[in-house]
Amino acid sequence: MPFVDYLECSRCQQTFDPQELHSLCLDCHSPLLVRYQLDRIKQQDLKGLLPTRTPDMWRYFEVLPVNHWDDVVTLGEGFTPLLPLTRLGQRSGLTRLYVKDESLNPTGSFKARGLSAAVSMASCLGVRKLAIPTAGNAGGALAAYGAKAGLAVFVFMPDDAPTANDLEVKMAGASCELVSGTIADAARIVAERKDREGWFDVSTLKEPYRIEGKKTMGYELAEQFRWELPDVVVYPTGGGTGLIGMWKAFAELEELGWTGGRRPRMVAVQSEGCAPIVRAFEQGRESAEEWTTPSTFASGIRVPKAIGDFLMLNVLRESGGVALAVSEEEIYQGIREVGASEGIFLAPEGAACWAAVKRLVAEGWIGADERVVFFNTGSGLKYIDAIQSFEKQ
Repeated sequence: MPFVDYLECSRCQQTFDPQELHSLCLDCHSPLLVRYQLDRIKQQDLKGLLPTRTPDMWRYFEVLPVNHWDDVVTLGEGFTPLLPLTRLGQRSGLTRLYVKDESLNPTGSFKARGLSAAVSMASCLGVRKLAIPTAGNAGGALAAYGAKAGLAVFVFMPDDAPTANDLEVKMAGASCELVSGTIADAARIVAERKDREGWFDVSTLKEPYRIEGKKTMGYELAEQFRWELPDVVVYPTGGGTGLIGMWKAFAELEELGWTGGRRPRMVAVQSEGCAPIVRAFEQGRESAEEWTTPSTFASGIRVPKAIGDFLMLNVLRESGGVALAVSEEEIYQGIREVGASEGIFLAPEGAACWAAVKRLVAEGWIGADERVVFFNTGSGLKYIDAIQSFEKQ
């Protein structure tokens, strides 16, 4: 790995050899983070090379963990559009409102980024069988990238996940088992069977590399804004890999000297039916208790307990950000409003972000002239059955 220095525990700072296969920290069982030799990268003029590279997330190869270009497992993920929302901005009183539209990724969601990086590294490190508990989109992405790499994939998802997710897993030749309950119940099955079955668990933050793929959203924001960062980033939060990953990217960009010292205020958005991070943030806690009876048709943020809870809460507080929960009706109306105003069919998770933006503007937390980006993490087309079910309620 030319520029990877070591893996570091996000809690106790113990270090690990990046040439070996790792899951969580061996001592405190917390997520591991990849650390790079950023001083060496400064000498490579990577920033100057970017205009010559392909428009995908691997344009940032030197700050990604794969050793050789030939080892990258890619379907063209990343460098998604950053779109100005003129009509919505005028309606809400914002002069600089944008959406980062992740629906144009392979498999139709931002999960493609993390799984491209994770599958690339798993393949490099000799893994042949991968397993994942998922709310839906991550399972579809793992199935696709596993197929591309020639690896066996085993997916476990709630039996009420969107039909599109179940189908895309099966069409990619992976095994898909529907589970009664939530992603937490799916995770317990993977944990119980992985050693016996010989699976490597690529659950959110239980391996070091999904976060590296997700952090490229932060690099892209900087590049697309000509190396300035927005004032506010609004992000739907389940497992939190994207939120944590972007904050990691902003720190790396600053150390590389590509951006200044001002970082965005980060906003974590959840549903009122499943809001463990919001509750922990409001109570001033360092970790989040599991949410009982989670319920929301925004399935990607129906995560009752996240292993990276303390990291998400740290990001929110370090950035001067906030966490808030929106109602199911606000999410549904957000899908309709953005579609009718801007022609973008948001996933429910993206619509939750738009609902959060409106509320924060109304409360004066977001100023009229601030540069605001909210994320649409997937295509609304993958949620047709969930949206129709909500309409019938």
